[in-house]
Amino acid sequence: MDTARQSHDPVVRMLDAYRDAVFAKDVDAFVRLYDADVHVFDMWGDWSLQGVAAWRRMAEGWFGSLGDERVVVTFDDVGSSVEHDLACGHATVTYSAQGTDGAVLRSLSNRMTVVLRRRDGEWKVVHEHTSAPIEHETLKARLQRA
Repeated sequence: MDTARQSHDPVVRMLDAYRDAVFAKDVDAFVRLYDADVHVFDMWGDWSLQGVAAWRRMAEGWFGSLGDERVVVTFDDVGSSVEHDLACGHATVTYSAQGTDGAVLRSLSNRMTVVLRRRDGEWKVVHEHTSAPIEHETLKARLQRA
Protein backbone atom coordinates (compact mmCIF):
# COMPACT_ATOMS: atom_id res chain seq x y z
CA MET A 1 0.00 0.00 0.00
CA ASP A 2 1.49 3.37 -0.92
CA THR A 3 2.25 5.91 1.83
CA ALA A 4 -0.20 8.54 0.53
CA ARG A 5 -3.08 6.05 0.65
CA GLN A 6 -2.05 4.83 4.10
CA SER A 7 -2.29 8.30 5.60
CA HIS A 8 -5.84 8.73 4.24
CA ASP A 9 -7.07 5.17 4.80
CA PRO A 10 -9.30 5.04 7.90
CA VAL A 11 -8.62 1.32 8.37
CA VAL A 12 -4.85 1.83 8.41
CA ARG A 13 -5.21 4.78 10.78
CA MET A 14 -7.42 2.68 13.06
CA LEU A 15 -4.93 -0.22 13.08
CA ASP A 16 -2.06 2.17 13.87
CA ALA A 17 -4.03 3.69 16.76
CA TYR A 18 -5.00 0.19 17.98
CA ARG A 19 -1.32 -0.84 17.99
CA ASP A 20 -0.32 2.28 19.94
CA ALA A 21 -3.15 2.01 22.48
CA VAL A 22 -2.39 -1.66 23.19
CA PHE A 23 1.34 -0.99 23.66
CA ALA A 24 0.54 1.91 26.02
CA LYS A 25 -2.18 -0.16 27.79
CA ASP A 26 -4.35 2.93 27.33
CA VAL A 27 -7.94 1.77 27.76
CA ASP A 28 -9.41 5.19 26.91
CA ALA A 29 -7.44 5.50 23.64
CA PHE A 30 -8.36 1.91 22.76
CA VAL A 31 -12.08 2.38 23.41
CA ARG A 32 -12.20 5.69 21.48
CA LEU A 33 -11.65 3.65 18.30
CA TYR A 34 -15.05 1.98 18.71
CA ASP A 35 -18.64 3.10 18.16
CA ALA A 36 -20.97 3.10 21.17
CA ASP A 37 -22.95 0.27 19.55
CA VAL A 38 -19.94 -1.82 18.45
CA HIS A 39 -20.52 -5.55 18.07
CA VAL A 40 -17.39 -7.67 18.51
CA PHE A 41 -16.89 -11.34 17.76
CA ASP A 42 -13.75 -11.80 19.83
CA MET A 43 -11.74 -15.02 19.93
CA TRP A 44 -11.34 -15.08 23.69
CA GLY A 45 -13.93 -15.84 26.33
CA ASP A 46 -17.32 -14.49 25.33
CA TRP A 47 -19.07 -15.54 22.13
CA SER A 48 -19.66 -11.87 21.32
CA LEU A 49 -19.58 -8.48 23.00
CA GLN A 50 -22.22 -5.83 22.33
CA GLY A 51 -21.60 -2.17 23.06
CA VAL A 52 -18.57 -0.13 23.97
CA ALA A 53 -19.09 -0.66 27.74
CA ALA A 54 -18.64 -4.43 27.30
CA TRP A 55 -15.60 -3.84 25.08
CA ARG A 56 -14.14 -1.46 27.69
CA ARG A 57 -14.49 -4.16 30.37
CA MET A 58 -12.64 -6.59 28.10
CA ALA A 59 -9.81 -4.08 27.53
CA GLU A 60 -9.55 -3.26 31.24
CA GLY A 61 -9.24 -6.96 32.05
CA TRP A 62 -6.73 -7.59 29.26
CA PHE A 63 -4.47 -4.63 29.98
CA GLY A 64 -4.76 -5.13 33.73
CA SER A 65 -3.66 -8.76 33.42
CA LEU A 66 -0.35 -7.77 31.79
CA GLY A 67 1.44 -6.49 34.89
CA ASP A 68 4.82 -5.09 33.75
CA GLU A 69 4.57 -6.72 30.33
CA ARG A 70 3.80 -4.79 27.14
CA VAL A 71 2.14 -6.15 24.02
CA VAL A 72 3.63 -5.30 20.66
CA VAL A 73 1.00 -5.56 17.93
CA THR A 74 1.99 -5.94 14.28
CA PHE A 75 -0.28 -6.16 11.26
CA ASP A 76 0.47 -7.97 8.00
CA ASP A 77 -1.49 -8.48 4.81
CA VAL A 78 -3.59 -5.38 5.47
CA GLY A 79 -6.34 -4.78 2.95
CA SER A 80 -9.14 -2.26 2.93
CA SER A 81 -11.99 -0.82 0.96
CA VAL A 82 -13.59 2.57 1.56
CA GLU A 83 -16.92 3.66 0.08
CA HIS A 84 -18.51 6.90 1.23
CA ASP A 85 -19.08 6.55 4.99
CA LEU A 86 -18.20 2.85 5.32
CA ALA A 87 -14.81 1.18 5.35
CA CYS A 88 -13.89 -2.44 5.83
CA GLY A 89 -10.52 -3.98 6.29
CA HIS A 90 -8.71 -7.16 7.19
CA ALA A 91 -5.27 -8.10 8.46
CA THR A 92 -3.24 -10.77 10.10
CA VAL A 93 -2.44 -9.50 13.58
CA THR A 94 0.38 -10.73 15.79
CA TYR A 95 0.48 -10.02 19.51
CA SER A 96 3.92 -10.38 21.13
CA ALA A 97 4.23 -10.02 24.89
CA GLN A 98 7.44 -8.27 25.92
CA GLY A 99 9.12 -8.36 29.29
CA THR A 100 10.60 -5.24 30.87
CA ASP A 101 13.91 -6.07 29.18
CA GLY A 102 12.25 -6.08 25.73
CA ALA A 103 12.54 -9.85 25.31
CA VAL A 104 9.60 -11.55 23.60
CA LEU A 105 7.95 -13.86 26.12
CA ARG A 106 5.24 -15.34 23.90
CA SER A 107 3.45 -14.56 20.68
CA LEU A 108 0.27 -15.49 18.85
CA SER A 109 -1.41 -14.50 15.62
CA ASN A 110 -4.98 -14.37 14.41
CA ARG A 111 -7.10 -12.83 11.69
CA MET A 112 -8.99 -9.58 12.12
CA THR A 113 -11.77 -8.01 10.10
CA VAL A 114 -13.12 -4.55 10.93
CA VAL A 115 -15.99 -2.43 9.66
CA LEU A 116 -15.84 1.30 10.29
CA ARG A 117 -18.54 3.92 9.85
CA ARG A 118 -17.97 7.66 9.54
CA ARG A 119 -20.33 9.77 11.66
CA ASP A 120 -19.86 13.48 12.18
CA GLY A 121 -16.48 13.26 10.47
CA GLU A 122 -15.11 10.52 12.76
CA TRP A 123 -14.41 6.93 11.77
CA LYS A 124 -15.36 4.37 14.45
CA VAL A 125 -15.34 0.58 14.45
CA VAL A 126 -18.91 -0.73 14.36
CA HIS A 127 -17.95 -4.39 13.97
CA GLU A 128 -14.81 -6.39 14.65
CA HIS A 129 -14.30 -10.09 14.11
CA THR A 130 -11.22 -12.09 15.07
CA SER A 131 -10.60 -15.70 14.21
CA ALA A 132 -8.00 -18.40 13.76
CA PRO A 133 -8.02 -21.54 11.66
CA ILE A 134 -9.17 -24.67 13.48
CA GLU A 135 -7.24 -27.90 12.99
CA HIS A 136 -9.77 -30.45 11.82
CA GLU A 137 -8.34 -33.42 13.70
CA THR A 138 -7.89 -31.75 17.10
CA LEU A 139 -10.46 -28.92 16.91
CA LYS A 140 -7.76 -26.63 18.35
CA ALA A 141 -7.12 -23.12 17.07
CA ARG A 142 -3.88 -22.60 15.20
CA LEU A 143 -2.40 -19.42 16.74
CA GLN A 144 0.86 -19.40 14.82
CA ARG A 145 0.91 -18.55 11.16
CA ALA A 146 2.17 -21.42 9.05
